[in-house]
Amino acid sequence: MKKREVRLCIYPKDIQRITGKSYGQSIRILKAVRQLFNIPENSYVSVSEFCMYSGLPYEEVAAFLD
Repeated sequence: MKKREVRLCIYPKDIQRITGKSYGQSIRILKAVRQLFNIPENSYVSVSEFCMYSGLPYEEVAAFLD
């Protein structure tokens, strides 16, 4: 049985699907996460960082990343 791989980084389109927000609002959410965790602008945001910011459980967010 093969282990299921889950992506490490999250993109605006993923946030759009998870939250139901617009694409532009999803970009602003990513910017807020980067600002909170002092992540450089050109770096990726991890799924776990997004989960800490949003308060959503990792397992539920990971289910959207298939």
